[in-house]
Amino acid sequence: MMETERLVLPPPDPLDLPLRAVELGCTGHWELLNLPGAPESSLPHGLPPCAPDLQQEAEQLFLSSPAWLPLHGVEHSARKWQRKTDPWSLLAVLGAPVPSDLQAQRHPTTGQILGYKEVLLENTNLSATTSLSLRRPPGPASQSLWGNPTQYPFWPGGMDEPTITDLNTREEAEEEIDFEKVCSDLISCPYPTDLLTIPPGFKKGMDFAPKDCPTPAPGLLSLSCMLEPLDLGGGDEDENEAVGQPGGPRGDTVSASPCSAPLARASSLEDLVLKEASTAVSTPEAPEPPSQEQWAIPVDATSPVGDFYRLIPQPAFQWAFEPDVFQKQAILHLERHDSVFVAAHTSAGKTVVAEYAIALAQKHMTRTIYTSPIKALSNQKFRDFRNTFGDVGLLTGDVQLHPEASCLIMTTEILRSMLYSGSDVIRDLEWVIFDEVHYINDVERGVVWEEVLIMLPDHVSIILLSATVPNALEFADWIGRLKRRQIYVISTVTRPVPLEHYLFTGNSSKTQGELFLLLDSRGAFHTKGYYAAVEAKKERMSKHAQTFGAKQPTHQGGPAQDRGVYLSLLASLRTRAQLPVVVFTFSRGRCDEQASGLTSLDLTTSSEKSEIHLFLQRCLARLRGSDRQLPQVLHMSELLNRGLGVHHSGILPILKEIVEMLFSRGLVKVLFATETFAMGVNMPARTVVFDSMRKHDGSTFRDLLPGEYVQMAGRAGRRGLDPTGTVILLCKGRVPEMADLHRMMMGKPSQLQSQFRLTYTMILNLLRVDALRVEDMMKRSFSEFPSRKDSKAHEQALAELTKRLGALEEPDMTGQLVDLPEYYSWGEELTETQHMIQRRIMESVNGLKSLSAGRVVVVKNQEHHNALGVILQVSSNSTSRVFTTLVLCDKPLSQDPQDRGPATAEVPYPDDLVGFKLFLPEGPCDHTVVKLQPGDMAAITTKVLRVNGEKILEDFSKRQQPKFKKDPPLAAVTTAVQELLRLAQAHPAGPPTLDPVNDLQLKDMSVVEGGLRARKLEELIQGAQCVHSPRFPAQYLKLRERMQIQKEMERLRFLLSDQSLLLLPEYHQRVEVLRTLGYVDEAGTVKLAGRVACAMSSHELLLTELMFDNALSTLRPEEIAALLSGLVCQSPGDAGDQLPNTLKQGIERVRAVAKRIGEVQVACGLNQTVEEFVGELNFGLVEVVYEWARGMPFSELAGLSGTPEGLVVRCIQRLAEMCRSLRGAARLVGEPVLGAKMETAATLLRRDIVFAASLYTQ
Repeated sequence: MMETERLVLPPPDPLDLPLRAVELGCTGHWELLNLPGAPESSLPHGLPPCAPDLQQEAEQLFLSSPAWLPLHGVEHSARKWQRKTDPWSLLAVLGAPVPSDLQAQRHPTTGQILGYKEVLLENTNLSATTSLSLRRPPGPASQSLWGNPTQYPFWPGGMDEPTITDLNTREEAEEEIDFEKVCSDLISCPYPTDLLTIPPGFKKGMDFAPKDCPTPAPGLLSLSCMLEPLDLGGGDEDENEAVGQPGGPRGDTVSASPCSAPLARASSLEDLVLKEASTAVSTPEAPEPPSQEQWAIPVDATSPVGDFYRLIPQPAFQWAFEPDVFQKQAILHLERHDSVFVAAHTSAGKTVVAEYAIALAQKHMTRTIYTSPIKALSNQKFRDFRNTFGDVGLLTGDVQLHPEASCLIMTTEILRSMLYSGSDVIRDLEWVIFDEVHYINDVERGVVWEEVLIMLPDHVSIILLSATVPNALEFADWIGRLKRRQIYVISTVTRPVPLEHYLFTGNSSKTQGELFLLLDSRGAFHTKGYYAAVEAKKERMSKHAQTFGAKQPTHQGGPAQDRGVYLSLLASLRTRAQLPVVVFTFSRGRCDEQASGLTSLDLTTSSEKSEIHLFLQRCLARLRGSDRQLPQVLHMSELLNRGLGVHHSGILPILKEIVEMLFSRGLVKVLFATETFAMGVNMPARTVVFDSMRKHDGSTFRDLLPGEYVQMAGRAGRRGLDPTGTVILLCKGRVPEMADLHRMMMGKPSQLQSQFRLTYTMILNLLRVDALRVEDMMKRSFSEFPSRKDSKAHEQALAELTKRLGALEEPDMTGQLVDLPEYYSWGEELTETQHMIQRRIMESVNGLKSLSAGRVVVVKNQEHHNALGVILQVSSNSTSRVFTTLVLCDKPLSQDPQDRGPATAEVPYPDDLVGFKLFLPEGPCDHTVVKLQPGDMAAITTKVLRVNGEKILEDFSKRQQPKFKKDPPLAAVTTAVQELLRLAQAHPAGPPTLDPVNDLQLKDMSVVEGGLRARKLEELIQGAQCVHSPRFPAQYLKLRERMQIQKEMERLRFLLSDQSLLLLPEYHQRVEVLRTLGYVDEAGTVKLAGRVACAMSSHELLLTELMFDNALSTLRPEEIAALLSGLVCQSPGDAGDQLPNTLKQGIERVRAVAKRIGEVQVACGLNQTVEEFVGELNFGLVEVVYEWARGMPFSELAGLSGTPEGLVVRCIQRLAEMCRSLRGAARLVGEPVLGAKMETAATLLRRDIVFAASLYTQ
């Protein structure tokens, strides 16, 4: 019973089972254990897993599968809040400074406040990107030195900076809106047409006309107002005058018309101007002569400054020597903060003036910028000024040393970039020193000087240092007018060391004494020395012909002849102790040949050789081993060891500096150099030798200009060491002509001439600034100075003519005189057309051939009016021909021109205008002989007389003497006069003339069209009605006086306007190019591409187009550098066939982009052809640059190209500067990939000997 009940029990619950879950350590595993009866004292299964097992398991769970990490399951622990949307927060703007303030208006005596007035505040909300004012806050510290292309420049000096008062005056001067009239117009017409609908600067505007409102048709009243009353000419003119109606029938019609009021209102503005002009002047007075402003003040350089130390008791700088007179005068003006222009001879001491300005700026705690035309000169000046002043910095394209210094030395291009970019260095600037100002004549870079001078702010003073130039006053006058400050011009008269000029004809040891004085130290030209040189040369040539036969001597000798000439010359100079010597040779190759040919010449002592060797070792130690073994380095070291040196652009920069330093120490005895050495610092020699007096200037061979000769010859003579300097001209071939030598040695130096031209960078830099205009830059250039210097006189003359015009009586042009204005314009146009045709005839070959002796012509000038004459003699001068002519005249011929009466004051009738109404003597006929210019002949007739010109001239000349004055003329004279008189009587309206098209074969379109137009004008003149009126003469004179004044006013307005600018058409063409390429919009606003182009230093359009076409981003850095070398390479050559395909394709793409730009320029009217524009690219060093960027040593590059090492280095250095410009442009656009590649490319280029530090900066 009990067992049965036990079996039917329900199964136990799992929770009731005697089991227990036990976790095994921290592994996460569980095990079920039997529930023991008693507490267990140890783990049932031993120890937990060990550490290695736990590490493996943890790595498998948590590191191989991050999903197990708690941070990926934040839904159980994160707390979320619902975001509240606030659209108005998107409209928040930064608070602008308060632009105005309230000013209390008080009673003048009681001080009681009467009211308040809002006054605009100056200098509020200024920034470097919105203002040109010096009061704007400085830009970021990182941009304080170089500025930024997005910043505005500072306001240029000499230009009136607009103030708040000017803006207020301008607003008040604008026409106020008549709101009552606008409201009445709106009521009468819902859509008035005289309201503006397009805002300035916008392409489109608002159309306020309703769509369903048609334009009302003109009514009868409006048509009657528009139509002018028709005068049928039926009324009698005398009746109108008798009634006393000055307006005539037309005046009655207008006054009776109901539309007279609107018509009067339409012309009220002009009437008001005339009324004001007439009421302002009651009696015209003679204008006072304009005060002549003298901006260029010449200073007498010979006048001693006795009280110099009294005026400057504590000078800012003192020298170990006593300054010269011109130096003291310049220092006095610097102390007064004046701008000076010092034009002195080479080695005269112009640097003293620059040194005092630097010291003065340090004393005033301001800054000075010293600019030079070339980078090498900047490095040399940095060393000299640093040794003198210490606080000196250097800024070039690849070097930046001590930019915080008080004196910064840089090239002019760097200063231009800082001015356009708004560098904050300009704020503290007191002086800008321009050295070698005569370099402004350089065609390529002369424009940079003008841009810098124009853009300098007003607080900066200018110091100009130049060689002697003939137009120093004119140049200083331009700068003075430009900056509105006086420029003091100080010019030296004599050289500190006088020069003696010789001709050398020797070529061997026997003839080394053939040195002939040509120009002594006093400036006297010795013809005896010249003829002696000619005889010596002739004697040797005759001996040579007897020995070897006749042979034409060459102007330039070969290497063997050069070697003999220089060995004999140097032997003579060495004997006379006239070393060191600089030999100027105008070819890099000839410099190397001449130095290499003197292998047997050794001019240094053992101690000098040791000093040269140690100096070379110390300078070359900074180069890598392979660079020290370059062929040019080894060859130059061998030459220097013997006292010889070579200096030209093909030499490595570090070697040129070594040569310069050794030459300054006197260790280089003979230096073969090109003319660039003459532009260096003061490195005088005892003697200067010219290998030739002819040079190639890039286009043709020519003689040296006087300025070039003086610049190079000025290196002769060491001040304080030599009493005179010696200049020798080698005569390897024939002795040059005496006239050529005289012109070269004693001629005037070249004048400073403007090389101003428009560039895209200049245009874009000025267009991005609203306050500056490109037209203003052109107006202020030196090229426009001759036409702009009389602007004030033109303005005064224009004001005076305006007064005269207002005081004149209006001519009565009613009745038959209705076509009087047309008649006057027809006559003027006919006269101008005839003059144009006659000018074309005189410029043609056939026209000049027809003007031979015996030709009958019509003479028209101030003395003779349509008088017949016969040509007796024609001058042989082809540039300005003079025609001696026998002309008919009255007898006796009055000597006083006023007695004859002015022929131009007569009233011209149709007979006077059409054809040539010939002069006929009223009494006895006489004759005279005059010298005529081509413009004095109004027509060339078909008649030719047989005359004896010489006999007529001889007789007429004899009868001009008082002794033979009453003698009768010869028969030849009488016959010629009678023939002319008979011809004039037979053709009173003018004899038949040569037709320019049929007879003279002039096929010029202007001549053909001019002839047709002249015949049409003659028909109109002959059909004019005004000439039949009895009032025609009086009214014509009134109209002519008025029209002449208006014509003169138009001429003056043209001279004062932008339309007279010489470069204005080219400016419009270049702007059209920029607009077509998308650099500016229709309103002239600079777009993104234009701002990128502003950051480029050269080839701005091509580089910008390559960047925006993504032509560079896909290439590697070394490939980009190789392609861009075509933009900076100066040596001609082909790219070669060994280039990778990517470079070949890149070259073709660059040329395609250049071709597209060139086609746009041609389409816009520029003169440069597509071939010329593409031809500026030179890919001769692509392979060299490519391998250099890939890491090839410089010693292995020589085999890739025949280009001199110096030109290769120059190309790579300029390429690195271009990469830096592109890097900045890429950052401006937002192209980090391209920017990084350009940074990498610049880094790959900047290594080893190419970017070795200058010796002058160490």
